Amino acid sequence: MPVRIYEIAKNLGIKSKDVLEKAEQLGIKNARVASSSLDKITAEFLEVEITKQLKPEDPETAEEQTTKPESPIDSGPVLIVAPEEDLPIEEETKPLKDAEPQAEDDPSEDPDDPTEGEMETEAKAPPKELSKVVETPKEPESDVGKKVGFIDLGDYVRKPARSDRREERKRDNKKPAEKGSEGKPASPSKPRFTVPADAPVITLKPPIIVRELAEHINRKPFQLIADLMKLGVFANVNQAIDEQVASQLCAKNGFKFEARKRERGPGAKPIVEKKQLELDTDDDPKDLKPRPPVVTVMGHVDHGKTTLLDSLRQANVVAGESGGITQHIGAYTVTLPHPTKKKEKQQITFLDTPGHAAFSAMRARGANVTDIVILVIAADDGVKPQTLEAINHAKESGAEIIVAVNKCDHPNANPQQARTELQEHGLQCEEWGGDTQFRDISALKKQGLGELLESILLQTEIMELKANPNRLAVGNVVESAMAQGGPTATVLIRKGTLKVGDVVICGAHYGKVRALINEDGKRLKEAGPSVAAKLLGLNGAPEAGDEFNAVDNEKAARELADERGELAHKEMLEGRTAGVTLENIFDTIESAQAKVLKVIVKADTQGSAEAIVESLNKIESEKVGLEVIHSAVGTVNESDINLAASSNGVVLGFHTRIDKAVPDLAKHHGVQIKTYKIIYELVDEVKDAMAGLLDPIAEEVVIGSAEVRELFPLSKGGVIAGCVVSDGRISRGKVRVMRNGKPIFSGETESLRRFKENVDVVRNGMDCGIHVRGFDGFEKGDVIESFKLEQVAQKL
Repeated sequence: MPVRIYEIAKNLGIKSKDVLEKAEQLGIKNARVASSSLDKITAEFLEVEITKQLKPEDPETAEEQTTKPESPIDSGPVLIVAPEEDLPIEEETKPLKDAEPQAEDDPSEDPDDPTEGEMETEAKAPPKELSKVVETPKEPESDVGKKVGFIDLGDYVRKPARSDRREERKRDNKKPAEKGSEGKPASPSKPRFTVPADAPVITLKPPIIVRELAEHINRKPFQLIADLMKLGVFANVNQAIDEQVASQLCAKNGFKFEARKRERGPGAKPIVEKKQLELDTDDDPKDLKPRPPVVTVMGHVDHGKTTLLDSLRQANVVAGESGGITQHIGAYTVTLPHPTKKKEKQQITFLDTPGHAAFSAMRARGANVTDIVILVIAADDGVKPQTLEAINHAKESGAEIIVAVNKCDHPNANPQQARTELQEHGLQCEEWGGDTQFRDISALKKQGLGELLESILLQTEIMELKANPNRLAVGNVVESAMAQGGPTATVLIRKGTLKVGDVVICGAHYGKVRALINEDGKRLKEAGPSVAAKLLGLNGAPEAGDEFNAVDNEKAARELADERGELAHKEMLEGRTAGVTLENIFDTIESAQAKVLKVIVKADTQGSAEAIVESLNKIESEKVGLEVIHSAVGTVNESDINLAASSNGVVLGFHTRIDKAVPDLAKHHGVQIKTYKIIYELVDEVKDAMAGLLDPIAEEVVIGSAEVRELFPLSKGGVIAGCVVSDGRISRGKVRVMRNGKPIFSGETESLRRFKENVDVVRNGMDCGIHVRGFDGFEKGDVIESFKLEQVAQKL
């Protein structure tokens, strides 16, 4: 909070004029009039200095000063000497500028010069001390002004003006040395702060700015300003300080300081940069150990997904292990005997995702945490639209698929029909020569569950799932909420072990783990790979799919979370999206990525959908591919948007509506929805979008030509071709010299002149002089072509 000059005067019971004079003496530039305001730190410092001045003088000091000749106050600058503080005698010093004390070295004062004598008295500076210069104002009339020059500066010693030094030295040389001094200058003071040899190193290149130094040692600028005042240095956040002062500030905060020099040769020291927060590291293969599989159950509504989850939970209870459905944390773990090793126990973690939306939302953020997907299909109902959506989601995630044909106890059950229909969608059962496991079950009557669990464990052995448990944890958020006790997040650990007390950063949020709660509501001390637990302690609720990392630096985690939050807010304000549109698809996909356009087709009838997919599949191109990742009948819904977001694709609608909540969701994920009423328009736009994936080709376009009529040699070397523009125009830039219809040289114009003036363009029928860089072998009759390179879109 700013403080006015008149407020300081009122507090001290003196005139504002006296405060202004003192501020001017101390080099405080902002103090000009009584209404001027100072920052709190500067105001406090000014009050302290004036208070010292108003105190009665020490009798010994007063007596001592009566024996010494005083220099007139206005005779010149007063030199105030600071302690050595590791400063070398050769340190070049400069006068004070902009209220920033600098060192001054008077070449006339050589301590080794016998004609000058030895400097023994208090009024002389030791030969290795840093001198600082402050301008003293003319002697004011008030009592406060008379105190100027007698300010208590602690370890600093007042030095007389240069005009009186020689006379004073002569008198001092005649005086006997003080007891204990033995005729030698006082010893320099030692550095105030020291650091251990293994302290982190801060390397900065001069000039050393206060703000920059504060950032490197994790301090606020005003804290460094306060420390500088204690060292007798007055500088604002944008001013530079000496290397020795910077070294002391770093030492006080536990850092070593090194000035970055321009060194040459192999002996130069490496620059040590500030250590960055390391979120994740690769694990050594020898540290990896087997981990439980993570399984997600998906399927059409009413095909028995919830019943299957409940039956698996009860099967776990029958097996003698504590269980509990996981609706409050979205996941649970079952423990059962190994199918081949009966004495061993095996764990399986099930994710209870609330539909395909959350599943694809997690994958849209790069959270492919599922190892195996159990696709539930009813034996009496067959493949339905949501069944196809589940298949496409599972394929996009890269997870292994195990099909559970449910309701096999139903009178109308036909398990073979399910196998036939799924075969048309790329899932062929093992009995028919495929590689997909099918298991006939009845979740309601708990039939075939053992075989299903056995299939999961066998698939796990094939996949050889492993993770390193002995490291800082890394995982993903399954779901989150704002509970009564604060934000909660259900997290699934991918690798490492998460412990109570660990510092965690998750998206734009961070915190210290206060508690870990399992599916039974019991508190855990730690959670290892493939274990899901509710985490308490974050400062906000993250989004599903966000990655979390346990780190060892809470301060760095807080700063990184703040940066992420600011970036997310900025992107939201600027309306940035990472989505793909048919118009800008070339700009949004890097050339190094695979050239594949992914689309989702929704139509009003099954016949229209099939016709569109067939037309799209007929588009042939060796340069770019097209993949229809999902097609169905019905409105464009949220599941379509989530699938497109996770796959970086677009949604194509044909004679169909768009659900009410879909536009906002599409805008949030940056997904484009295009609707059509004519099939060939849809196909043409898709072709254009596919072509947009290809890198454009640079083609040469001739914009004009000129015939060489005369040659003009230059005095400094080179030849200018006198030409007449015969076609188009000649521009500065790329040109080609043609002779007898064949190119003999390509380069750029050095100059283009019309008469004596430099020009940028010469049009048809005009004379000009052309000097081509690097070519002087013109002959009369040559033709100079002016051309440019244009980026031309490729065709399929």
